[in-house]
Amino acid sequence: MIQDRLDELGIVLPRASTPAAKYANAVIVNGIMYVSGKGPDTRERGKLGEEFTTEQGYDFARNAAIEVLAVVQEVLGSLDRVKRVVKVQGFINATASYEEHHKVLNGFSDLMLDVFGEQGVHARSVFGAVSVRDNLPLIIDSIFQVEE
Repeated sequence: MIQDRLDELGIVLPRASTPAAKYANAVIVNGIMYVSGKGPDTRERGKLGEEFTTEQGYDFARNAAIEVLAVVQEVLGSLDRVKRVVKVQGFINATASYEEHHKVLNGFSDLMLDVFGEQGVHARSVFGAVSVRDNLPLIIDSIFQVEE
């Protein structure tokens, strides 16, 4: 069970955050779950390469992964219904000269592997962003294959 794995990792999922505007936290179409962009559940605001280091960014991405898992848990009722993590896109709020976006997004990817094992291996893209909502350090979109 995935809950056992979360317990081993010392992760307690928070309550799923509510959407910041008029959209759904997640939508399921033909066994594919599209999770709206989530950022870290922290008060920090700013850019990687300016206010934050790559290591801090990694932690922000890991925290965003926990936010995503909370949404998936709420929508599905159980993370055991996740068949596979399919695709991850990271939008890193960074300075123009910042070049370690991929290392930041590893915080998300590593947690998916820790939680789901081989089913956590996914395709991904990462982009530097001039700005993101609320000046969060990053926003991450994710797609899962799920049991309906």
